[in-house]
Amino acid sequence: MAASPSSIDLLNFRPDRMVSLHDVFPECKGFADFQIPAFSQKSDLVPTIDSSYQLNPQASVAILAGFAFNRRVMLQGMHGTGKSTHLEQIAARLNWPCLRINLDGQITRMDLIGKDVITLEDGKQVTQFQEGLIPWSLQRPIALILDEYDAGQADVMFVIQRMLEREGRLTLLDQNRVIEPNPAFRIFATSNTVGLGNWNGLYQGTQLLNHGQMDRWDIVAALNYLEPAEEEKILLAKVPELSPETASQMIALANLTRKGFEAGDISTLMSTRTLITWGENWRIFKDLGLGFTLAFLNKCETEEKILVAEYYQRCFAQAL
Repeated sequence: MAASPSSIDLLNFRPDRMVSLHDVFPECKGFADFQIPAFSQKSDLVPTIDSSYQLNPQASVAILAGFAFNRRVMLQGMHGTGKSTHLEQIAARLNWPCLRINLDGQITRMDLIGKDVITLEDGKQVTQFQEGLIPWSLQRPIALILDEYDAGQADVMFVIQRMLEREGRLTLLDQNRVIEPNPAFRIFATSNTVGLGNWNGLYQGTQLLNHGQMDRWDIVAALNYLEPAEEEKILLAKVPELSPETASQMIALANLTRKGFEAGDISTLMSTRTLITWGENWRIFKDLGLGFTLAFLNKCETEEKILVAEYYQRCFAQAL
């Protein structure tokens, strides 16, 4: 009888089969085929497959090379393009346990490495070392996703840099201990920039990354917004009550905001996530204009709302 997810001991869990790139990921058939390790059983850390998610072939091949050949892969792109979800959906199709850490400004070195905690043992207070997320993951067959990589603080980033070496060992100085990575441990990152900081003013809070650290990433892949036909499939899968014509108009409006954003006319844009939210709002309120206002228009600066309203009128032939 197969083990249940909660009964699987990740310390002794290993990929137990090889799958073909072309068989499991048919959207990648334009690239050379190769074999990828995978798991027959699911643990409770395996993400759920979203059948409506559209995998980008080039980004998928880059990520799968990370799984197959233990390459360090960074996925770069603008917000809302589905970078983290893309990594999780590939892990889901391989049954690969996955852990996602968001490197916001509140994550500290102790959160990642570990710290001494006081516990009770036989009625006495004793100090024990509690492992952080990085040493815990490193010893297991985990696909570790470092989300918002370019927002990490400097002391945190130097901790991570140790794992980006080819051998990937981690030294816990407080414990006089060197951790060898599990053979099935993999590391990925997502970022809005490529380590150049907030040079264009779009991503406040991002850091200028050490060039030596960026150089340790073997593969840097880009994930941009989907083609209209692919984005329409996702929108209709998430909100099937929409007509194809309405979905097409919504996507045309989203693309106008993206072009306006690139040109500097507006300071925000509609992501695929925002499109889905708009559709879900329409399902609640039965009003496309109100759904759009609540999902996107109210996020815009006052001066920009006039231009965004013009985008809406151009696509739907009616005023907001």
